[in-house]
Amino acid sequence: MRQIVLDTETTGISPSDGHRIIEIGCLEIENRRLTGRSFHYYLQPDRDIEEEAIAVHGITNEFLVGKPRFQEIAAELMAFVSGSELIIHNAPFDIGFLDYEYKRLNEGFETIRNVCQVLDTLVLARQKHPAQKNNLDALARRYAVDHRERHYHGALLDAEILADVYLAMTGGQVGLSLHDDVEGEGAGQEMIQRLATDRPRLKVVTANAEELLAHDARLDIIDKAAGGACIWRQLT
Repeated sequence: MRQIVLDTETTGISPSDGHRIIEIGCLEIENRRLTGRSFHYYLQPDRDIEEEAIAVHGITNEFLVGKPRFQEIAAELMAFVSGSELIIHNAPFDIGFLDYEYKRLNEGFETIRNVCQVLDTLVLARQKHPAQKNNLDALARRYAVDHRERHYHGALLDAEILADVYLAMTGGQVGLSLHDDVEGEGAGQEMIQRLATDRPRLKVVTANAEELLAHDARLDIIDKAAGGACIWRQLT
């Protein structure tokens, strides 16, 4: 399935208060590999950005002067994400803003969930690491994902980090440590414990005659289906 890692930056915390998207960043994944295709815009929101938001993402009102408005990129964005699975950290936040932006255009656009599947990596992280910090910074540390020395958040930068985190989080074991969800001092160190030399020997259970006959019968079926090329027959 084609996947799109998506992140937004906004003027404030809630679209119900009239806040708007000011940056959107998307990266395409196919077959668990970044394809190099991306979608990225800074947007003019036609309203002031809250100081608290500027402290997070560093985007100022002055910087956005002359940038396109959402209506100018709405069709291009919809075409880029349609039919994909969106990978978003804390998806209700970004989906809420996107649906608000499309609804206010009053041009008949579908809601995002009508054209895309959505995978919320925050929900996934909480399932894999209960009672742990699961914000993007914590996950990047846990999975040894490069932070790129960021001082501010940014939609495209966060999408890059989230893509790496998602691939690590869904790719099976990433190290030898049995404590990969431990944070702080000692996190990420490999834990190897040697077994005692005087431990009881493992019990070996061999197949009985009835089980061996059933095994041979199964190999006969496999050998017939493989045209006489059953690898187990060759080994024996």
